[in-house]
Amino acid sequence: MAQVFDRSSNALARFSLVLTGIIVVALGVTLNELQRSPWVTRQGQRPDQPIPFSHKHHVEGLGLQCQYCHTSVEDSSYAGIPPTKTCMNCHAQIWTNAELLEPVRQSWATGASIQWIRVHDLPDYVYFNHEIHVNKGIGCASCHGRVDEMPLMYEENTLQMEWCLNCHRNPATNLRPTSEIYNMAWAGPSKDNPVWCTSTDKGGATAQNVSCTTTDPTKSGPEVAQLQPPGPSGQGRPQSGFPMQPHPVEGGEGQTVTNTSPLQLPMPASYQKFTSQMELGKYLTVQYHIRTPEELSSCETCHR
Repeated sequence: MAQVFDRSSNALARFSLVLTGIIVVALGVTLNELQRSPWVTRQGQRPDQPIPFSHKHHVEGLGLQCQYCHTSVEDSSYAGIPPTKTCMNCHAQIWTNAELLEPVRQSWATGASIQWIRVHDLPDYVYFNHEIHVNKGIGCASCHGRVDEMPLMYEENTLQMEWCLNCHRNPATNLRPTSEIYNMAWAGPSKDNPVWCTSTDKGGATAQNVSCTTTDPTKSGPEVAQLQPPGPSGQGRPQSGFPMQPHPVEGGEGQTVTNTSPLQLPMPASYQKFTSQMELGKYLTVQYHIRTPEELSSCETCHR
């Protein structure tokens, strides 16, 4: 019987298997890069809005705070889209005849909402809460980028799960004092620009129990600490180490009354100095009662 396959068939079969493997790997890499590309994530894309609203003009130029338009960012899961009335607070008096603001005037006259195109849009199966992030020390720029430098709004980051998990696994890299949440230019502490923080002893699970400053507190006015007065005999000594006598105050009918209220003496608060973001972040992680990376990375955190 004649031989069906030529001797070269074995080499051809091996080559086919190798080629198939290369094609599968190349296809996987291509799909992986595709789903990370701006074509899918819309990162960096500027959608055509009904009104070319400039955050740079309103934030950097006019000095408007984020909360003026996004009123629910601190107490709701949604930052909120400003109603037309917010725009008309100013534009009922300035730029009243500008052609590009015609959709605003039309919306105000008819009561119909302006059809903004959402830039930062997470999948429906992902639960994101603005309130918890803002009150736990995550600044606007950490997710949205330098909005104050954007003439037209675009998506700074991918908003993919990998990007979220990178922060949840090490939140210290992005934590900042609550006083700097809306500071777009915040760059974190450094040796040239240190940050001092102290606990306010307010307790609770919020970030309000920490007070931070970029001014050296040892060179500013000291805070006031309460010292208990000595006992009735007048011979007691307060913690400061020097004698203090009760302060006589004139009472009714010529009597002298001893003032037993705590005396006020200046005493500097205990501040810690930080010269790097990681040092500050680890300190705030404890003070803000941030959950552990294992808890923050669990599926239940984002998927409800």
